[in-house]
Amino acid sequence: MPANPSRIIDMASAFYDSCVLFTASDLGVFGKLAELESASADTLAAELGLDLRGARLLLDACVAVGIAVKEDGMYRNSPESDVFLVPGRPGDFSKALRYNRDVYPAWGKLAKMVQTGKPVEKPEIHLGEDEDRTRSFVLSMHGRAMWIGSVLVPLMNLEGRGTLLDIGGGPGTFSVQLAQAYPGLSCTVLDLPGVVKIAEELIEQQGMSARVRTLAGDYHQVEFPDGNDVVTIFGVLHQESPGTIQGVLSRAYEALVPGGTIYIMDMMTDESHTAPKFSALFAVNMALTTETGWVFSDEELQNWLTKAGFVDMVINPLPPPMPHWLASARKA
Repeated sequence: MPANPSRIIDMASAFYDSCVLFTASDLGVFGKLAELESASADTLAAELGLDLRGARLLLDACVAVGIAVKEDGMYRNSPESDVFLVPGRPGDFSKALRYNRDVYPAWGKLAKMVQTGKPVEKPEIHLGEDEDRTRSFVLSMHGRAMWIGSVLVPLMNLEGRGTLLDIGGGPGTFSVQLAQAYPGLSCTVLDLPGVVKIAEELIEQQGMSARVRTLAGDYHQVEFPDGNDVVTIFGVLHQESPGTIQGVLSRAYEALVPGGTIYIMDMMTDESHTAPKFSALFAVNMALTTETGWVFSDEELQNWLTKAGFVDMVINPLPPPMPHWLASARKA
């Protein structure tokens, strides 16, 4: 049977789909269609201040990729778009898309990263140096965490635990969700000053400032508060080298009370570093935007936890479509 080029052709044009999704989301197409239930291209262009020809082309492309439906010249959201792309709805994933949109230009410079071994943009841009990019990054992480947390939090058992240290906690979303689930729990979110500034706004908006506080600092350097019943490190370690990961885990061990628990949620691969596909590609994404970013394997994480002194390791993938894994271990 002769080789078929279809898969290669599909790969070469896959970014068409991404750009249609990002643009329609950014321009408010899904929110407006939800508001109107259905609309013609003329109506939508007028409502959103778009060029009619451009709006029609975009809407037809949305239909082609399956995120809109067209009948008798009228457009409406697809079932998936109605649930996940309408701002303000419980399943809204639109804010989370902004991270993918923001790193899209970096992927066009992949050859440069491979040739130099260096990221193609400074990590500091979205970690405090550029205020607008930092806000977009933190809000995107908040959107992702709202979605991930709905699956993650029920898998954790923090009954009877009083204090939690959230290392690299970003927008503080996971800490807020855990504090809401466990009324006796108080959390400290440790992250960079530019990130913490936005996290404080989000925590206050959710009415959780009394039990979720922040600690501004670089977790590589700042001394971890001690006496914690729980330490969480969610979506952080994939930006670090193996040596740094080992150091962070050892310091986290010291920050726990005896019998305390660490939870780590992150992308992981198998020992070959080639599967799952999303994790292998995300490793490239991290190399494009950080100095030491990658994706480690579950076996590597278990070895680091063991060297740090932890026992009773459990590492399992989160349910699909989540691409993350959740690990837990106990301080002896």
